Amino acid sequence: MQRRDFLKLSAATALTAALPLQRAHAAELIELPMYYPVAVGGPIAKIMDGYAAAFHRANPDVRIRPIYTGSYQDTTIKALTALRGGGSSAPKMAVALAVDIFTYLDQGVLVAVEELAKGDKAWLNSFYPAFLTNSRANGKIWSAPFQRSTPVLYWNKAAFKAVGLDPERAPADWAEMQDYARRLTRRHNAKSVTEWGIQIPSSGFPYWLFQGLAIENGQARLASVDGTHTYFDTPETIGALEYMVDLGRKSKVMPSGIINWGTTPQDFFQNRCAMMWTTTGNLTNVRKHAPFPFGVGMLPKHKRYGAPTGGGNLYVFNNTTDAERAAALRFIRWVTSPEMAADWSMQTGYIATSPAAWDTDALKQYVAGFPQAVVARNQLQYAEPELSTHQNQRVTKVFNDALEAALTGQKAPAVALHEAQSRANAILRRYRA
Repeated sequence: MQRRDFLKLSAATALTAALPLQRAHAAELIELPMYYPVAVGGPIAKIMDGYAAAFHRANPDVRIRPIYTGSYQDTTIKALTALRGGGSSAPKMAVALAVDIFTYLDQGVLVAVEELAKGDKAWLNSFYPAFLTNSRANGKIWSAPFQRSTPVLYWNKAAFKAVGLDPERAPADWAEMQDYARRLTRRHNAKSVTEWGIQIPSSGFPYWLFQGLAIENGQARLASVDGTHTYFDTPETIGALEYMVDLGRKSKVMPSGIINWGTTPQDFFQNRCAMMWTTTGNLTNVRKHAPFPFGVGMLPKHKRYGAPTGGGNLYVFNNTTDAERAAALRFIRWVTSPEMAADWSMQTGYIATSPAAWDTDALKQYVAGFPQAVVARNQLQYAEPELSTHQNQRVTKVFNDALEAALTGQKAPAVALHEAQSRANAILRRYRA
């Protein structure tokens, strides 16, 4: 036998011998495609890729494969489309809006996290109750809280000091917020404003920040627990919208019309607004980019304190095998563990979802040096569940359209909200017993 032939045979033998091992390895590896809404701000994809790699190193038989799917709304639409089509491209898991629970249940694509956990109440009850409210339906917990938030108020301490306000104290209530905003609004002339007193963004999904005003005005929920009724035109909801409209159109301390969600932090950084409402998920972004000392406060109260919860949960779909479901639960328990929840909160600004996470040494040390991080957690005691109904995206669009019509002066708040309630009734009637 020539040496060249020997090498060929040896290589072929080695390859043949290796194939069963490779097949065995491939058979053992469980890969879980996970849709993820990357368009949530900050270097989230890089962090999530790092988490997936770290989990795989600790669990060589499971690989989480994040697939970045745009906005929260895009993620749900793409997930349902892929699940209907079936095949290997369909996700096994997703991080999606907690409030899309009825949308997924109506399509019959979920496995309840409570069933996967086989009744491990200690683990399920380890999350803050406020974050589980939007996870419950039909007597079960369907998803695990992950990147959760509430809106908070950010203020520019230097701007406060310049107009004689206490830079260490946020406005306590609606009247004070309006008065502070009046003093903070700087005008070049009668028609030109160089810095607004306050901005409450209203583009894209205005219902979320507006819900904070509605709660504070006494309308705790905008939808029933079973997602079949909405409360869009109650006196409390109408009063909240009238206050929001008046900040821009009458008091002229906030831009009238639609305020862009995405550019509001830039307006804050560049002294174009002195106070802003936005998600605590922007906390790390503000900490990195605000060129002045800033404060973080709970949303000012009116009849009561209040804020909606928000953000995404971890879902598992029913196109999974038993082994895939076990692997998915292993990842969910790992990524929501106290240590990982603390890390996620420190890296992003989202609220660590369990009291145990706040007891970790890492998060204690972080909060000691950056006390603004604890405001959103403290606000949870006043938080109410975010608007969630069957056909959630259709119903929230109806509500968003009504809010935008009022904010742009096309319709009076009461007229816009009565019309929205009527349209929501038409959508939800089929789901009522």
